[in-house]
Amino acid sequence: MGSVLSVILPIFALVLAGFLCRRIGLLGPYAASEINRMVVWLCLPALLFEAMATVVWADIWQPGFILAYGLATMGLFTATLLWNLRRKVSLADASVKGLSASYANTGYMGIPLCLLVFGQAGMEPALIASLIVICVLFSIAVVFIEIGLQNEKSLYRAIFKVATALIKNPIVVAPVLGGLWAATAQPLPEPIHQFLKLLSAATGPCALISLGLFLAHKHSGQIERGTCLVLLKLIVHPAITWVLAMYVFHLPPMWVKAAVLLSALPTGTGPFMLAEFYRRDGAEVSSTILLSTLGSLVTLSVCLYVMN
Repeated sequence: MGSVLSVILPIFALVLAGFLCRRIGLLGPYAASEINRMVVWLCLPALLFEAMATVVWADIWQPGFILAYGLATMGLFTATLLWNLRRKVSLADASVKGLSASYANTGYMGIPLCLLVFGQAGMEPALIASLIVICVLFSIAVVFIEIGLQNEKSLYRAIFKVATALIKNPIVVAPVLGGLWAATAQPLPEPIHQFLKLLSAATGPCALISLGLFLAHKHSGQIERGTCLVLLKLIVHPAITWVLAMYVFHLPPMWVKAAVLLSALPTGTGPFMLAEFYRRDGAEVSSTILLSTLGSLVTLSVCLYVMN
């Protein structure tokens, strides 16, 4: 419990900082949206580009782990998306819900937690999971949202408008450009690398402060809206991952434990960033992030106890 608490407390502190800044008037009513726009257009693209441009592919090529964690994550995203589409939810909103159920906080929580539990060996699975969540899952959700926002009757015009929107979207373009840079096998120039690292480091804190600012506008009666997505994230996600890692791909014990621990993490701020950026319903997403982070104190502690 102590190791989990030490990772989770700074998250709550940043959300609380944003909440208090709005309530006492230090930041205005548009601060949440403006900070979030900065994250989407500057900080997150820098993080995605740096992650793809500096990764050593030989170190993270673990096909069994990639398939176990990737299939569980994408499977939960797809299932939640389809379920909401059956309930007549729009594709854009269903994509945000699917992301909320499957987007684990691998970067801000997963990496330090894996290092605490597994030592330096935990860095590899945490990095792989972060790339899957931030670069693959996030980009796919953006594609679905862009498709859902089109109202063109002509298929060709709709495809053209979606393609144009994606080409202009920094969240999609940044990891692609980073991957192309990595293919050159050249290191990033040091000044550029430092610039990207500074922007990347601001992604998590700014997104959490923006979340706190957003919550300061909302009534507490809306908190329970994220309960179903929280159960999917904290219970269903790690259960599916455990079955795949243990019984389908037969991963080594450390990799099984890391896969389950990383999938048991609470929802990260990615879905909230997209909900705010695309003007979707942010109340359910913000509730999911808060409730899953709070609930992960219990679920992650149980995971650690069982592992030991």
